Amino acid sequence: MAGTRKLAASDAPELAGIWAGIDGRVAQVEGGDTSAIEAALNAAAAIVERELDRLLPPVAGAQARVAEAMRYATLGGGKRARPFLVLAGSRLFDVAETGALRAAAAIEMIHCYSLVHDDLPAMDNSDLRRGRPTVHKRFDDATAILAGDGLLTLAFEVLADPATHPAAEVRAELVLALARAAGVAGMVGGQMIDLEAEKKRLDLAAITQLQQLKTGALFGFASEAGAILGRPPAARRAALRAYAADIGLAFQIADDLLDAEGSASAIGKPVGQDKAAGKATFLSLLGPDRARSEARRLAADACKRLEPFGPPADPLRAIAHFIVVRRR
Repeated sequence: MAGTRKLAASDAPELAGIWAGIDGRVAQVEGGDTSAIEAALNAAAAIVERELDRLLPPVAGAQARVAEAMRYATLGGGKRARPFLVLAGSRLFDVAETGALRAAAAIEMIHCYSLVHDDLPAMDNSDLRRGRPTVHKRFDDATAILAGDGLLTLAFEVLADPATHPAAEVRAELVLALARAAGVAGMVGGQMIDLEAEKKRLDLAAITQLQQLKTGALFGFASEAGAILGRPPAARRAALRAYAADIGLAFQIADDLLDAEGSASAIGKPVGQDKAAGKATFLSLLGPDRARSEARRLAADACKRLEPFGPPADPLRAIAHFIVVRRR
């Protein structure tokens, strides 16, 4: 049955090939050779893309426009880093392929909804996302709001469906964990602090808290979703939570560096917005050299958290280093 195929099994050749391409190559990524992890990310993104396409079919009738906007916001772009974390974490616990892919798609829906709303004139007022017009520019503000709402609610529908896991308690735990990560105690709360940062100066502790909520909470769910599906001992889950906390901060520091040093054409979105808004960031407080050093330290600490998992955690180690050395 489709719902019982395993991520590490021979009957999942696409996913097995992803891991084979990155296993044993962590040192290369840490040294700046990102070809292996980028190939793995691209391969995983293609598989997740097909799942998203299946879960977001075009519709006819009066709802067609919002369904088209949801597909536009979700398909055809993005690093898919969060879904990759779900799949790589699921590998550690021999999770059913169908459930892992559905959880990966669900968190990408939440991430894409947040981007649609962040780009609106009332928030960041961005015209470009992933190298093309943002949803409100391609459609209109009202449709963008509804498309974000639609993606948010569909994510929970996907997780709550028995196709994700046969055990109701597992599905309920997935829904609860994602709700906490996406809500006021997570991403939404972090975004509110970020908006307030335009009006007042934040210190390093406040910026760390902001990013632990805005960025880190979803990374936390992505890293732990496989453990929720696989039901390992509590210590294994705790190790993944600690790993996620480290890479969440490393990711944001790297984003701050890219916003200051990168170009819109390379990154696919406007740059320099935080500086223009007068926001304090890791970069503005630490400076580029110290910020880069801190990101590398966090990536190294994240990898240490994975020692109990051995070589099967190499994809998680590789993406921790990739987050720091990436150029877009």
